[in-house]
Amino acid sequence: MTEQTVTLNTAEGDFSYPLLPGSVGPEVIDIRKLYGQTGKFTYDPGFTSTASCQSAITYIDGDQGILLHRGYPIDQLAEQSTFMEVAYLLLHGDLPKKSELDEFTNTITYHTMLHEQLATFYRGFRRDAHPMAIMCGVVGALSAFYHDSTDITDPNQRLIASHRLIAKMPTIAAMAFKYSIGQPFVYPKNELSYTGNFLRMTFGVPAEEYEVNPVIESAMRRIFILHADHEQNASTSTVRLAGSSGANPFACIAAGIACLWGPAHGGANEAALNMLREIGDVKNIKHYVARAKDKDDPFRLMGFGHRVYKNYDPRAKVMQKTAEEVLKELGKSDPVLDVARELEQIALSDEYFIEKKLYPNVDFYSGIILNAIGFPTDMFTALFALARTVGWVAQWNEMISDPEQKIGRPRQLYVGATQRDYVPVSER
Repeated sequence: MTEQTVTLNTAEGDFSYPLLPGSVGPEVIDIRKLYGQTGKFTYDPGFTSTASCQSAITYIDGDQGILLHRGYPIDQLAEQSTFMEVAYLLLHGDLPKKSELDEFTNTITYHTMLHEQLATFYRGFRRDAHPMAIMCGVVGALSAFYHDSTDITDPNQRLIASHRLIAKMPTIAAMAFKYSIGQPFVYPKNELSYTGNFLRMTFGVPAEEYEVNPVIESAMRRIFILHADHEQNASTSTVRLAGSSGANPFACIAAGIACLWGPAHGGANEAALNMLREIGDVKNIKHYVARAKDKDDPFRLMGFGHRVYKNYDPRAKVMQKTAEEVLKELGKSDPVLDVARELEQIALSDEYFIEKKLYPNVDFYSGIILNAIGFPTDMFTALFALARTVGWVAQWNEMISDPEQKIGRPRQLYVGATQRDYVPVSER
């Protein structure tokens, strides 16, 4: 088969660059030799047209509303699999056999405890510290407590670090929540599932037994699966960039948490919930929709549209169903959900929304669910980080194992002053 190329015409001559096919999705122009041959760079703010790596983990087709993990559609995984299955899938490439799943689940279960000295570390934070600030600090500090899994050249140590991060993140997040409300930490319980254990550590107290509600447990399982990985987003790219320098895995995941904390990334579900609360009642929707259509009005409808999806976010359908189940189970009649339902119908039928492809995304419903379960809004992003840790770890492992991996070093289009001579301060 003849290699396909793209030709660049320059003053110095014509240069051809090969087209690299993916297993699905668009072909990619290989410009690795561009600078060496032409002395020129490409200019791509936000890297929206640049592939920084090869990956076999997650595939997104935003125009078709498709999200695949190792080839499996996200809705099938969310409805049928456990979070441990998805974690194994992302890490190893295939769904586990029963024996593999049992071994993996057992490994994760017995890594959930934190070093006891970390409890003292928590108490160094102010009582009102944001959970994400605590998680950044604690995860970054893990390398100071687990020296036996920081050698990234050792595949066994990388695997141990991966297991530790996935296992300990629910404990870290739950302890951040407990610390913020002044309640004692609750230790993990090995007989519970990954999500059930997290719910108990978050909402249980030592004075009485905590019974895990299966409907809430299922909702959290779906939320964790839906947020487990999302290709080369900002936080995942941050983890890969940090890892490209040879930084230890705990530092890389802490960097990912810091990036996720940004309101344009991990804070979208909190913003969507706040918007629904601002609207308040179905009868107010018409007014707010008119404001959203007015380009001179700063009001924006949050939870609609997506940087990647130009069709309906496939995760939103699962979240809508989950929101209905949770509110029914808890016996809550939430006016916020009524507003959400009506807004969704408008978005799917109004020409303004259709033309601009402003479909509801996963954040539109997840905030409602987490609020109904009892999480304060400042925990929303922490829960996102908990779930996304699996994807970050899988992407980090893939990057470390990639023979073409290099330290990240983006170029720039320099627009500053040209060379000039220093003038003594007395002469300026």
